[in-house]
Amino acid sequence: MSPSITFDLFGSGATTMLSLLIFLATGTLAFAVMIGIRAREAVRRRAARVSIDADSPGGRRSLRNSGVRAAEKLVDYTTKHYSSSADSKDMKMLRRRLLLAGIYSARGPAYFFFARLVLAVGLVFVAISVLPIFGFSGKASLWLFVMCGGLLGYLAPSLYVDRRIKKRRMEHQAGFPDFMDLLVVCADAGLSMEASLDRVGRELGDSYPSLSANIHMANLEIRAGRTMTEALEHLGDRLGLEEARSFATLIQQSDELGSSISDALRVYSDDMRHKRLSRAEEKAYSLPAKLAVPMMICIFPVLFVVILCPVIVRMMTGNW
Repeated sequence: MSPSITFDLFGSGATTMLSLLIFLATGTLAFAVMIGIRAREAVRRRAARVSIDADSPGGRRSLRNSGVRAAEKLVDYTTKHYSSSADSKDMKMLRRRLLLAGIYSARGPAYFFFARLVLAVGLVFVAISVLPIFGFSGKASLWLFVMCGGLLGYLAPSLYVDRRIKKRRMEHQAGFPDFMDLLVVCADAGLSMEASLDRVGRELGDSYPSLSANIHMANLEIRAGRTMTEALEHLGDRLGLEEARSFATLIQQSDELGSSISDALRVYSDDMRHKRLSRAEEKAYSLPAKLAVPMMICIFPVLFVVILCPVIVRMMTGNW
């Protein structure tokens, strides 16, 4: 056998061997990746089953689940306790305030008192922990700050609810005349009162979301079987506006007397528009009186300094 033939055989064998090794390496890598993916998928499925079992009623080993259940039981107990004393004057007032603030949950009073307790205790703890760092340790001012922190935490939920009530009432006052105008348009178009409320509620969703949500709740009450008068009375209670209560009375009287609802709505809509204009004029007329104090404190002293400064400088230097 010649040397050239031997070189060709070994050369072709080396190429074949190299190709075989590359194929085996690629196959092994692909097989390892496939096994890793399958193992990861199996672990993910087991973890999903474990989480489902932990969230199920029988999963008592989950610390998080136990904490959530304990908190829910505590809230339910507190809600039951305060619902048993719902006839008291303070509880009625609190529920009414939460209703005006847009908190419709039956657990609202329990959450309110929990927030009051947590904030009061938390601010007291923060005051006791932080103030000694700034040198208030053992001083009377430390206990003054602690008392102020506890009082602030106790009053913070009530202040938050009052702020929400004020904000929603301003929105309702601004949107109620538009609500009446749209009702007049719908009534002139031949829609019934229920269809008009549904249509107007959808139209006011972007401009006045709170008013639109309350109108939608009134529509749901009507669909559930309440009369129009009861639904509008509840709407007035949720809005907290005297105009809304007068509107419910107007619809009731128009229904009982058999008069035209369109005419009554048109007259009442004009009245609402005049009231809104009167409120705007009242704010405009009260503006000078409100600006008097800032002008006296911020503007007049500057004017006095600018006017009298040259005179004082000349008096001090004697250059008249």
